[in-house]
Amino acid sequence: MTFSHTLSRLKNKTSNQWLVLGILLVSFNLRPSITAVGPLIPYIREEMSISNGLAGFLTTLPLLSFAIFSLFSASIGDYFGKAKAIFLGLLVLGIGSIIRVSAGPYALFIGTALTGIGIVICNVLLIPLVKARMPTKTGAVTGMYSTGMSLMAAIATALSVPLAIDLGWGWRGSLLFWSSLLFLALIVWWPQLKLSPKPKVKPEKTGKSVWRSRLAWQVTLFMGLQSFLFFTLVTWLPDMMIDRGLSPVEAGLTASLMQVVGLSGTFVAPFIAVRYQQQSIFNTIIGLIYITGFSSLFIPILWLNIFSIGLIGLGMGASISLAYTLIALRTEGDNYTSALSGMAQSAGYFLAAFGPMLFGVAFDMWQDWDLLIYLMIIASTLFTFFGYQAGKNKTI
Repeated sequence: MTFSHTLSRLKNKTSNQWLVLGILLVSFNLRPSITAVGPLIPYIREEMSISNGLAGFLTTLPLLSFAIFSLFSASIGDYFGKAKAIFLGLLVLGIGSIIRVSAGPYALFIGTALTGIGIVICNVLLIPLVKARMPTKTGAVTGMYSTGMSLMAAIATALSVPLAIDLGWGWRGSLLFWSSLLFLALIVWWPQLKLSPKPKVKPEKTGKSVWRSRLAWQVTLFMGLQSFLFFTLVTWLPDMMIDRGLSPVEAGLTASLMQVVGLSGTFVAPFIAVRYQQQSIFNTIIGLIYITGFSSLFIPILWLNIFSIGLIGLGMGASISLAYTLIALRTEGDNYTSALSGMAQSAGYFLAAFGPMLFGVAFDMWQDWDLLIYLMIIASTLFTFFGYQAGKNKTI
């Protein structure tokens, strides 16, 4: 082995280590700007004098940004290079985080939309970047990436009210706090701008449009339904638990518990998934965990509700990392992976966007928290069906 070859291997190892660290730090920034909102909704609603429907729209709006800009994220990555586009996404996320706490309702909604645009650029491009740069470690890095998102989502849910109330920062200071993570992510991601330059040759178009593939739609609906479940519950679970007698801080901690319990599922699920050619049975088991957990919420016994929320969290943790893993497993080639990633996060998040606002409007009309549980059970049943189909050993 020549000295130059050894040096080249060391450089590749070092660059991959920086890439893994960068991906982890990017993942830390992709959920707090959304999950921190749910526990703060009562305070935002009171100060801004908005309805439950508009309050739910605060979570729906970034999902609509996901749905729309997922269509363009792959092209943005092709134009700038994936690493540079991810850096751009982080900048947009930071700008949106500042704007939304700077003034009244218009700034709140405009800034929230911008945070969604920044997040989705990173979401869509990280998966194909990992598959292109570290193809043999797709499952491990996807698990780490998903776990990082879920971990910070849980921390943001738990700390948003204490930051606002106990430290006296208000909901604006609480939301702005999470943008501090962006600075570290931008610094660590900077070396990737040179290691992953803009492509000199325009990538070849995929021969078959993923939008005409039944398998692609099955993966997309699996992705969309797990997002529908997560974002609807993380928005309204704190309010529901307050109605059942918990304080705002305790309700936020309960929602955080759901996400903390899910970390084990988030990390382990990709390792299990990549060991088998089919994931249908695994996906079905997760769906049954959802249905069992949500059904138990009909019984207003606090300890049982806490246990059920933990069970739901386990399913949520596993399903988010499985959704990202399936995008890689069900495709052949970087172009198809990028295309399916964009499709799954566009159509999938468009579906998910209806959840928080739909229940907010329904609750304004009927004031019945059981409607949330019914909605979650119906979505879980559909999740189970499409999870079984998406888990079959097929590729696009």
